[in-house]
Amino acid sequence: MIGEENLTAKTFKKMSDEELIKRAKKFSKRYCVGNGKDFKLKNFSSSPKKTFGPEDKSTFKEALEQGIDALAELQEVLYAQDKWSLLVIFQAMDAAGKDGAIKHVLSGVNPQGCHVNSFKAPSAEELDHDFLWRCITKLPERGKIGIFNRSYYEEVLVVRVHEGILRNQKLPQKLVTKKIWEQRLEDIHNFEKYLHRNGTKVIKIFLNVSKEEQKSRFLERIEEPDKNWKFSSSDIKERGYWDQYMKAYEDAIRKTSTKDSPWYVIPADNKPYARIAVASAIIHALDEMDLAFPQLSAEEQAKLQEMKQLLTEE
Repeated sequence: MIGEENLTAKTFKKMSDEELIKRAKKFSKRYCVGNGKDFKLKNFSSSPKKTFGPEDKSTFKEALEQGIDALAELQEVLYAQDKWSLLVIFQAMDAAGKDGAIKHVLSGVNPQGCHVNSFKAPSAEELDHDFLWRCITKLPERGKIGIFNRSYYEEVLVVRVHEGILRNQKLPQKLVTKKIWEQRLEDIHNFEKYLHRNGTKVIKIFLNVSKEEQKSRFLERIEEPDKNWKFSSSDIKERGYWDQYMKAYEDAIRKTSTKDSPWYVIPADNKPYARIAVASAIIHALDEMDLAFPQLSAEEQAKLQEMKQLLTEE
């Protein structure tokens, strides 16, 4: 959608829905991992290839607005068709922009057809179940979009970096082996294959923020009173494990990204650009479902005409 081309706000305003979707799909492909077999995080930059300036602000704004409109229309057909559902998983380091991306990109979608779930540290009840259980209970129904702000991937990210957490998960000791991370990633891979085979398409968004940009955003949260509430001392603690997290993310993406349930590694140092990339990925996923409004049978059409005649004769 936004690329190396010299697109302007006026260009997006004149663009048909068909052209917009076509461009969104093409744009999202540059950040789509697909088969993760040979994935290396170092091959994906945290910044767009092109440098954008203040003059691009109106173009970003219009591109996102048009993307939101396209999403809203696709979501309406998804809801009406009532066959597929879409699960969008957001994962990232702190201050990468997950909340902002969800807020802006999904702002035009009918709330009845979209549910957002945020996953924090598991509760006592959740720890009495398998690691996928709490997310399974929040999966989207047919015809709906489900958004996971963090997810079961935390079990191969934060738990992998802080293995002390694993000791509190009540697992039988003989099951906690050196292969546990490989096994969990295999379980996730198979779980997402199962979901796709049953009509729930899964896409995973990794907002790839740089360590330098994270530092800048942390300082902004400290220096601006209105953003103080966003900052926690634990953020600094987790920042100290940056390299371990990057290795965990790389392994997770490599072993769970597939054609049907891909990861998108999106450059997140530029927030407006990242939001457009997120919108493009969701548009791409919905368009792949070959959505269409339900067609009524001849009998149902005849019944509608009867109802029409009754109303006109009142």
